[in-house]
Amino acid sequence: MGINCGVPLPYILYVLQTFLLALHFNTSLAERSTYIVHMDKSLMPKFFTSHQHWYSSIVDSFKTETQTDSHSFSPSILYTYDNAFHGFSAVLSIDELETLKKSPGFVSAYNDKTFTLDTTHTSDFLSLNPSTGLLPASNHEEDIVIGVIDTGVWPESESFKDDGVMTKDIPARWNGTCEVGQEFNASLCNKKLIGARYFNKGIMAANPGVTLSMNSARDSEGHGTHTSSTAAGNFVNGASYFGYANGTASGVAPRSRVAMYKVIWDEGHYASDVLAGIDQAIADGVDVISLSMGFDGAPLYEDPIAIASFAAMEKNVVVSTSAGNDDPGLGWLHNGIPWVLTVAAGTIDRSFGGILTLGNGLTITGSSLLLENAIVEKVPLVYNKTFSVCNSTKVPSNAPEGVIILCDESDDIRFQISQFIGIHVLGAIFIGKDPEIFDEGGVTFPLVVVSPDDASALIKYATSSDEPSVTMKFQQTFLGTKPAPAVASYTSRGPSPAYPGIMKPDIMAPGSLVLAAWPPKVAAARVGSDVIFSTAIRSAMVTTANPLDNTLNPIRDNGDHNFNPASPLAVGAGQVDPNRALEPGLIYDATPQDYVNRLCSTNFTAKQILAITRSPAYDCFNPSSDLNYPSFIALYDRRHDTKKLKVQKFQRTVTNVGHGAATYKASVIAPQGSKVTVSPDTLFFSEKYEKQSYTLTISYKGKKKGNVSFGEIVWAVVDLKYMVRSPIVVSPLVSVS
Repeated sequence: MGINCGVPLPYILYVLQTFLLALHFNTSLAERSTYIVHMDKSLMPKFFTSHQHWYSSIVDSFKTETQTDSHSFSPSILYTYDNAFHGFSAVLSIDELETLKKSPGFVSAYNDKTFTLDTTHTSDFLSLNPSTGLLPASNHEEDIVIGVIDTGVWPESESFKDDGVMTKDIPARWNGTCEVGQEFNASLCNKKLIGARYFNKGIMAANPGVTLSMNSARDSEGHGTHTSSTAAGNFVNGASYFGYANGTASGVAPRSRVAMYKVIWDEGHYASDVLAGIDQAIADGVDVISLSMGFDGAPLYEDPIAIASFAAMEKNVVVSTSAGNDDPGLGWLHNGIPWVLTVAAGTIDRSFGGILTLGNGLTITGSSLLLENAIVEKVPLVYNKTFSVCNSTKVPSNAPEGVIILCDESDDIRFQISQFIGIHVLGAIFIGKDPEIFDEGGVTFPLVVVSPDDASALIKYATSSDEPSVTMKFQQTFLGTKPAPAVASYTSRGPSPAYPGIMKPDIMAPGSLVLAAWPPKVAAARVGSDVIFSTAIRSAMVTTANPLDNTLNPIRDNGDHNFNPASPLAVGAGQVDPNRALEPGLIYDATPQDYVNRLCSTNFTAKQILAITRSPAYDCFNPSSDLNYPSFIALYDRRHDTKKLKVQKFQRTVTNVGHGAATYKASVIAPQGSKVTVSPDTLFFSEKYEKQSYTLTISYKGKKKGNVSFGEIVWAVVDLKYMVRSPIVVSPLVSVS
């Protein structure tokens, strides 16, 4: 057998193998990049004591004696991952990567990549009440830990104090910590903010020599503080946004715990850091993971969020992601991942504005967000053909000083407003119907936007009075705004270009003009929707979501020029109703193997599927293009499918989670131009947790214009106590951008 000095012979052979492979290239002059590497942990040689030891030995084998250039970067491991997926991220040359691919257990590798970074009255609008419904039923979720993967946290914020509501000790199962860093010490954590970590190896490897402006879990951008306080911020009295929305602010679950994982930096953001944050969050024991980001254009097997959330799903961790803030057009949605909750952004029934009082005593209410408690009193009002077109800076700059200009109606009020910045007129009044004109922040000069309905009286006064004048009063907050909610114009629409066969988004939640914590000295702007309800499963939230606004009409789409009813590709199943989600009646359940069966029906290779599932224990014996999902989407190719009738069948199984025996009857509204049948149309349950199945069939044709049509199926008991609703969509395919 020979002498091996006590070292196992298989280990010697393994090292020899990797060393011989390494001799095929010279790494000293190679340009290196960061790669995320997936490994099959089940193939780890037995002589390694841990997967970290295994991964390190592979990368160390590349550090050959041929590296003589002292200025070159050695191959090095940034992170090892064991919870979000199995593998590591490392700085490697192309040659080293090619050698790595020949190593036992290698699954896949891809370059580290950047991603797109996408909240007082919100809990009232969702009908969350401290005395009834979800909050008391869940004891305000005091044992729930929400892990936020974001830009960090401002721990001194009142939202993260543990006064009053945090009555219990931190759950014993919690494994997290408060990591010390720049301007951040362990004492800043408490029973509310129970953990804070930061991950920067990816950003630093991508930018050698970079100095991070805030090298700790402290938030210097604002996004993470905002989203975490929206989800679980404590009650804060006297909260406001520069005088608007005065009142008591709180998160949706004010007794939940918060753990922050900072992976987004002022200097950039990379997938390797995101994976490290999620990997650690799972290990620490969070119950919910909140992400307001997405990897546009990445297939599921190279999407860090898809891969890490699969592991979280296996451990019963709810993952909530934003749909994106990109565009009202079809197919811009990211996070179209079957096993996560994808949330669209909507408006709430609160608006901010100003009051105009004309010289004749008439008062008109409009929109505004002037960040000062200003009153502009009895100022001359100017409206004429010369100045009121407001289409260039020259026009208002030639107006008399100290006047208020009334501009003509425009579809682009934002452009008109931009023409007034830095000129000598005192202020302006604009006419338009953009409901989200101030969603991106406040304004710097006195202005009010009035609706076209009020414009005629305003113009009549301005043109008929000898000396027209106006008084403007700001910092006005209006509740009960109608219609609300509406789909925010900026929220991204489905279908997901990476995975269109599952209807996304799932639901809508408040995302515009939401009051929550923000770091001082950081400018506030729009933040994408990512509200969390950790006690309800996705199915319950989808089937109990409300498709109607507060006028009892279908929720409208602010991204549609005519404000038409929103498609489920914009609103999902509707506005989340957390109280109804407590008693959904029926649920659509799915196991990890069900998701794998769906993946097996695609053109993914075995290794691509393994990159997501991490384990060869799953099989592809029963591939299925269907999934037991609480919504339906039928796709067509507008180039080929506009004449021939297409038929698609969906098989669904529902579980009775109501109180004992029940009979459910189906009612269907078919998408326009389609026919929908359900068999059987009545489901009988004799006991709780009993399962019943049905088939839904859609017959449809595509449309050359690529139109989206939609309907619904509702399963209801006779007394209507339970109404289990699922959207049905017919949509064109979208190409990956």
